[in-house]
Amino acid sequence: MCDANCDDEGVSAPSRFKTSARDMVLSLVVLLAIIGSIVWLTQGCEFSPSGPTIDPSSAPTVDASKELGAAARRVDFPVRVPAVPDGWRANSSNTLPLGQGPTRTTAVRVGWITPGGKYLRLSQSKAPVEDLVVLEAGGGVTADTIGSADVAGMKWTKYHGRGDEPAWVLSVDGVQLLITGSGTDDDFRALATAAQTAKPITRS
Repeated sequence: MCDANCDDEGVSAPSRFKTSARDMVLSLVVLLAIIGSIVWLTQGCEFSPSGPTIDPSSAPTVDASKELGAAARRVDFPVRVPAVPDGWRANSSNTLPLGQGPTRTTAVRVGWITPGGKYLRLSQSKAPVEDLVVLEAGGGVTADTIGSADVAGMKWTKYHGRGDEPAWVLSVDGVQLLITGSGTDDDFRALATAAQTAKPITRS
């Protein structure tokens, strides 16, 4: 005889409880795997009301002087190597094409992590200011000014950058120096001072 758990062939059907329990365990495993992946991907960052903060110990390191020196040999404008404050660590460097046709040029970029876990990037290019601002803001914006900052007698113009991050720009001898990132006002001023006082690399 078969009870209510038998199928039409007279074979006992699996317990609904066992099936449901197995599904719950599998679902829990998948959920834990997803949570673990999210935690692993975001372990280098933490929430900060004043902007994103990065764990300096988890960020990569690059040789800013070496990277900027190499870039200076490839581009047709003078590149500067700023002497940033002690404790700042360069963690990224790249060059990006900018513009089209005869006006096509390059943006040379280096980013640093401050001891406070903030990120700042310096971009150098002979592109028009508006083009460089839009590039650094990720596109889809207009180069609207939001003020200015006097740094040791030099006037940096402030623009809207990516998200809530500002972009400070100074034009020196036809080259634009642009600073952006999540740093504090003091961080921006420190990098601005280092950038505007640095001597362009002598091309060999």
